[in-house]
Amino acid sequence: MYFRLLSLCFLLAAGLPAHGWGFWAHQRINRLAIFTLPPEMIVLYKANIEYITNHAVDPDMRRYAVDDEAGRHFMDLDRYGSFPFDSLPRRWKDAVARYSEDSLRTHGMVPYQLPMAVYQLKEAFERKDLQAIMDISADMGHYVGDAHVPLHTTSNYNGQFTGQKGIHGFWESRIPELFGEKWNFFVGRCYYINDIYAESWQAVLESHLQVDSVLGIEKQLSKDFPADRKYGYESRNQVVMRVYSREYTEAYNKALDGMVERRMRASIRRIGSYWYTAWKMAGSPDLSELAKQQLSDRPQRMEVKLKIFDRESQDIGAMMLRPGADMCCGNHSGAALAMGWQTMDCARQSSSDLSENAAPGFWKSLQNQLLSWWNSVWH
Repeated sequence: MYFRLLSLCFLLAAGLPAHGWGFWAHQRINRLAIFTLPPEMIVLYKANIEYITNHAVDPDMRRYAVDDEAGRHFMDLDRYGSFPFDSLPRRWKDAVARYSEDSLRTHGMVPYQLPMAVYQLKEAFERKDLQAIMDISADMGHYVGDAHVPLHTTSNYNGQFTGQKGIHGFWESRIPELFGEKWNFFVGRCYYINDIYAESWQAVLESHLQVDSVLGIEKQLSKDFPADRKYGYESRNQVVMRVYSREYTEAYNKALDGMVERRMRASIRRIGSYWYTAWKMAGSPDLSELAKQQLSDRPQRMEVKLKIFDRESQDIGAMMLRPGADMCCGNHSGAALAMGWQTMDCARQSSSDLSENAAPGFWKSLQNQLLSWWNSVWH
């Protein structure tokens, strides 16, 4: 019986799509945000660029093991009336007083999470706590990225109410993985955020305004596109999976007129701006000595969970770890079966043609261009 359950969990996990931006996009968003920072900050962030990159996906890993984590990634704004959702207080304490904390965590709290993270980062800068600075920065980058995904702002997050199941991963993972390497990521300098609460709401409201387009454009495209060319099959980690075909993905991306690229670019600049704002709020401490310190890159340790229902994984998510096992994430070692597409993305960091190691020429070239551009705008 145990082995049957184990096999079932493996099969369930193999068939699920990614949530969040997906590993590819989240890691690149965090990495590229570093190049929006001023010289006083980039001295620290550039020294820890691999850490910021690899840990960009930690919050998605914690969704399956940490209570209350999932709600930090989204908010079902359409549960609260119509745009611009004036019934929703913009401050966390006021929102809790009106709707209760349990309700907000259930239906999402990402615009409230971002200011919390800013204050946490400010305090880490004040303490000059390198580990906390990097961990909070990496996590904040993830949450800011999620706030820029339209389907993270609606209860119809995976098209389940409109007959479009799978559109979540299609928009935020499939498109950037196929076409992101050709996009323009020169987004300009970061900026100081005068009102971190208003900025957070601006991000999610911008995203929500595009929900109808995300769903409506795909709905029409699906009607017009030849059904026998909509899907294809790809082998990932020796598992053959049914995916949206490259032709259909290209047609959807074209119909969206660059929306995914624009949201990714906005994420990059806003993340850098949140980091910068927290540093300024802390009094702009000198980070040069911190840049000489070494981080402890220990894997996260998660408790065993056999089955997890997850809102963005269509139906059911499954994960099996031996007690005390380490999560597989970025440079983390350890034995783990993580979740669906996310597991595959994680495992293919060293083997896929989408990974940094498989395309070193592209990534090195992009990084050199960014450094050259950074020097031109900050000096």
